[in-house]
Amino acid sequence: MNRPYFPKRAVITGGMPYGEKKLHFGHVYGYAVHADIYARFLRDRIGKENVIFVSGTDCYGAGPEIAHERLVEQGYEGTVIDFVQGNHESQKAEYEECDISFNLYGASALGEAGELHKSLSTWIFETLHAHGYLRIEEVLQFSDEETGTILNGRQVEGRCPIAGCKSEKAYADECGLGHQYSPEELIAPVAVTTGKKPVLTAVKNWYFDLERFSDDLKKRQIHLREEGISRKFMLSNIDDFLKDPAIFVKTEDIDALRQACAKMPPHTLDIKEEAKSATITLKALKDRETACKILREAGIRFRTGTTLVPFRLSGNINWGIPVPEKDGITGQTFWVWPESLWAPISFTQAYLKEKNGTIEGWEDWWFSHDARTYQFIGEDNVYFYAVAQPGLWMALNEIAGRDKQVHQTTVIPNRHSLYLGKKAGSSSAVKPPGAAQFLNYYTPEQLRMHFAHMALQSNSGKFFPKAILEGEAAQGFDATLAEGNILTNVFNRLVRSCFYSLQKYFDGKLPSVEVSPETQEAATILIEEYEWAMYRFEFSRAVDLLDMYLREANKIWVAQTKAADASKEDSTVLRVQTLVDAFHVVKTAATLLHPFAPEGTERIADYLQLGSELWNWDNIAKPLSSLIKEDHQFKFLEPRVDFFFKHESQLK
Repeated sequence: MNRPYFPKRAVITGGMPYGEKKLHFGHVYGYAVHADIYARFLRDRIGKENVIFVSGTDCYGAGPEIAHERLVEQGYEGTVIDFVQGNHESQKAEYEECDISFNLYGASALGEAGELHKSLSTWIFETLHAHGYLRIEEVLQFSDEETGTILNGRQVEGRCPIAGCKSEKAYADECGLGHQYSPEELIAPVAVTTGKKPVLTAVKNWYFDLERFSDDLKKRQIHLREEGISRKFMLSNIDDFLKDPAIFVKTEDIDALRQACAKMPPHTLDIKEEAKSATITLKALKDRETACKILREAGIRFRTGTTLVPFRLSGNINWGIPVPEKDGITGQTFWVWPESLWAPISFTQAYLKEKNGTIEGWEDWWFSHDARTYQFIGEDNVYFYAVAQPGLWMALNEIAGRDKQVHQTTVIPNRHSLYLGKKAGSSSAVKPPGAAQFLNYYTPEQLRMHFAHMALQSNSGKFFPKAILEGEAAQGFDATLAEGNILTNVFNRLVRSCFYSLQKYFDGKLPSVEVSPETQEAATILIEEYEWAMYRFEFSRAVDLLDMYLREANKIWVAQTKAADASKEDSTVLRVQTLVDAFHVVKTAATLLHPFAPEGTERIADYLQLGSELWNWDNIAKPLSSLIKEDHQFKFLEPRVDFFFKHESQLK
């Protein structure tokens, strides 16, 4: 078999829900389900002891602080820690309800995970600072004119200044699509705390020199394209951030523009007269800042293009991890985004501490050449995980030398899952529904199969759960059930037929006959194509392969069973071969579906009277007879017993 390479050990992680929120359906079905499917696959593929699946609540930042203050105004008596703790417990419980199998779901501010996260944050800052990768910049930040309070992150809202941006909401220095810019560029800013226009105040903050790694990031792009598993839209998004700094100007007054350009640092000016627009391209960010200042002084309107900017590490809010005092800068806390980028490391440490009583060995998961980390996220966060984080890791690797090279994360972003055809999120006009509410109408496995098949690797998917809609919208076939029907109808039918036939004709014991070459070949082809689909994170492709495989197996079962029943001569030989071949299909399909539908496939394993050896990929191509003894007795299947269940609401 031509098989792809998988690491000897792996860390799987996903985007972290904010500490001021309950889970919504995007948190679970936008990426957590996909991360869980991959974690379960790798547990089967390389051994569960070699996989750690972690995530957690992103506790810090302006969001929890603002939400807590509003609750206090309404009579809430708990602290911000109490508030975040309650949301963390709620998130953890909902993930468990939705069958997400984290090894650890931590919290960046709570318990052992919080302490380890704080220590790691301090170490990373100290290390980067000691080796000259950080710099202090005095920049303009928003503040409340009346109180002088510095406003950070989501305490200010406006319109994104990046040309062509379609984000529905922009904040102090980043928009909902991850674009980075200076606060003074934000269009029509409003303070969330007061509803008034904030003022700009000069503030000193720590920045990571991300621009320093521009060439290395471009080389990494070449590697990612050659590797061939990265999402195409992600690579295109990264390309945008690696462009030279640019300014876009409407050429309402060509003469004024040319006069302003004469004062600028070296640049290229591309005037498209037919479009009445011009592009000014510069080589360095500092040159663009100078050019922007010249344009403002000339009263010329402009928008800036996406490019690498220094990555801010610190802020001035109270609810955050304290930044070490350096070079006279005191009283600062980490900006929530950078510390969330290394949170999977501290969560790995926390899991090992919980499991073994010590964090010893965590380096084997993050530095070893035969280990790998997989990060599942939504498409809006590509900048942070696929641009900023690689830059941070490059800096740490330059410092460490060859001995302790943190491996770059494999980033798997998903396109949006559109609720009722529209983008739903905290930054969108359409607010997302809760995650667990769908469990009142669908089983976890039906939802897992549906979202796995949504092909979010390439296109946004539309989620129309008819079971919760009303009127005409609720009429007709519910597409949410389409993929689940592969389990509840197609696979159920085949597995039940196998057991009932085994009990009727062979006393519950599998005949000792070899699997036919045709059946073996079909399984081999499926396994190879499935494994490559999983390697490329193409879960929709894996579901399609299994769907076709099981439907064909059902056709063969029906045809050969009819032939055996109609035979006037001894039909035993045909019936035996049909049954042995069908059980090989059941074994193969159950193993490959295990990451997608763990509950039902484990029920099959129980009736086969097998344990974890069924999921072990060392046995993936072997016949069922190789896993059992000659007198092996399967569990008796009573009439009308299902292996995969429909939701009780669907049985009415």
